[in-house]
Amino acid sequence: MLDSLRGFAKSWPGKIMGGFLLVGIAGFGINNVITDLGTNTVARVGNEEINSRQFLRAYQSQLNEVAQQIGSVPTTEQATSLGIPGMVLQNLAQDAALDQMADTFGLGVSDDKLSEMLRADPSFQGTLGTFDPNAFTQVLQMSGLTEAEYFKDQGDAARRQQLILSLFGDTELPATASQLINRYSADQRTVDYFVLDSFNIETPAAPTEAELAAYLTEHQTEFRTVETRSVQMLRLSPADLAKNKVISDDAIAAEYERTKANLTKPERRTIQQVVLTPEQVTAFEAGLTAGTPFETLVTDAGLTATDLGTLAQADITDASLATAAFGVAQGGFVIIDGATGKRAIHVSAIEAGGVPTLDEVRDQIAQNLALTEARNELADVQDGIEELRAAFRPLSEIAERYKLDLYEANVTANGTELAVLPDLAAEDTPRVSQAIFKATEGALTAAIPLAGNGNLYFDLTKVEPARDQTLDEVRDAVTEAMTTERTNDAILAATEEAVKRLDAGEALADIAASYNVFPQLSAPFTRFGAADGSIDGTVASAVFAGDATHHGSAVSGNGEFIVFQVVDLVQAEGPLEAAANDQLENEVRIGLYGDFVSAVRDEAGLRINQQALSQALALTTGQ
Repeated sequence: MLDSLRGFAKSWPGKIMGGFLLVGIAGFGINNVITDLGTNTVARVGNEEINSRQFLRAYQSQLNEVAQQIGSVPTTEQATSLGIPGMVLQNLAQDAALDQMADTFGLGVSDDKLSEMLRADPSFQGTLGTFDPNAFTQVLQMSGLTEAEYFKDQGDAARRQQLILSLFGDTELPATASQLINRYSADQRTVDYFVLDSFNIETPAAPTEAELAAYLTEHQTEFRTVETRSVQMLRLSPADLAKNKVISDDAIAAEYERTKANLTKPERRTIQQVVLTPEQVTAFEAGLTAGTPFETLVTDAGLTATDLGTLAQADITDASLATAAFGVAQGGFVIIDGATGKRAIHVSAIEAGGVPTLDEVRDQIAQNLALTEARNELADVQDGIEELRAAFRPLSEIAERYKLDLYEANVTANGTELAVLPDLAAEDTPRVSQAIFKATEGALTAAIPLAGNGNLYFDLTKVEPARDQTLDEVRDAVTEAMTTERTNDAILAATEEAVKRLDAGEALADIAASYNVFPQLSAPFTRFGAADGSIDGTVASAVFAGDATHHGSAVSGNGEFIVFQVVDLVQAEGPLEAAANDQLENEVRIGLYGDFVSAVRDEAGLRINQQALSQALALTTGQ
């Protein structure tokens, strides 16, 4: 059966049918037809129905995959915005259409094959690597599948695989195509070239006032200010309130005594390491047995130990290093495996862990007490600020009253100037900027909630609209722009003149000498440029635009004006390398498969029961 299917696919009638199937069905639409679909049927593809149970199982599986990528299970609204329901339906419809085609060709899977697939599935294997019936039952329960559903799904998947492999499994890249692609990617050329710059031309005349004015008029859109809004800002958060609080020594001492039982500090060790050669390993092992100090062994071996710092065990990401360093006595060392060989780990000092002294935690306790006081006062201070704002008191007065910092900035639409606010969360910057640009000068503005339990108050004190800049404001910038433009035009004209001289048969070396530059010989390069970057892709494209006698000019990606002449052309021979050829063949198969299954699905027709679909999605939200 499979041989006959392959034969049909390769025959002219089969190819003609495939052509109509893949090309003729260009449009694809989804019709919401609900009058002839059952209440439990989410969609129908041809004669095959997709019930709500199938849809929910596939939908939940897709949600789990997305959750692994973004770190959380998307809500129904998020899933809809990501197009997940539609994608799941398309995949189910695709499988259903292929199942119907497999039925048409009489494809099937034997019970022995299904049993073999079951035993080979690693999901159902126990600790000994063999099939475990308990694991099978447990996985099915977690997946919401019955045994009958599992075997039906596996059988359908196997039949689809037979169908696809029979059609596309032996697709090969034609030898001619492989050779042409290899020629395109691996042909090499070598050029003589020289580079022209501002030193190789006459300095352009300085622009006159009239020319500057005319240039500014022509390029006025490039010389405009952006709208700028001047604001005063006051931020209220526990950290802002705590910053100016003074905690007494008595309060700190009392808090230390109250929490001392819960205070701990980790043991910290000063660690060094050296990487050893096999000969040095032998010497260090002998020294370890003899009790020779680490420092002596390092000196004798002519090594320099690397200081890793004074670290707690939790600070060390290398598990083997952490275990070794915290398992050796002070002054001792141990030899362990490393990424490039053996290494000796030495502990020169140990800071004992345990309960820290008051002096060690004084600052932290003071900070915690200040934050606690600030959190307790936050609501009252916020109410007070709101009352003063309602009374139109200036922010400067409010800041002074509550000992809060007052910030000023001239803000543009992108909000970069808001960096004047210390530790402003990245997600807050656009919200604050948008609020400032929606505000009206002189009007009372609402507080802006910030990440981390804070509020920002601001007054818009001035609006500077965007406007055209005058010549007096941008004279230097306009002069520079005109000079650069004239210089580039002159260099470009020089390269065009050089190419005309090459057209006339003059030697490139003579032309280069007339511009007081030396010609250079490039290394061979492909149409993608030289490996060392001396010839970039832009210049390479210009070089490959002609044959072995080609010459011309190009402006490189970094602005160099280059005149070149091809002096050597090496054609790549033979087909692509095996790995590249295999990759391209796989891409061809994927492309054919994608077009094929889309066409099969579209020909079968997909109809959706929107009501049943909505009810199924509602079940995922617990509604």
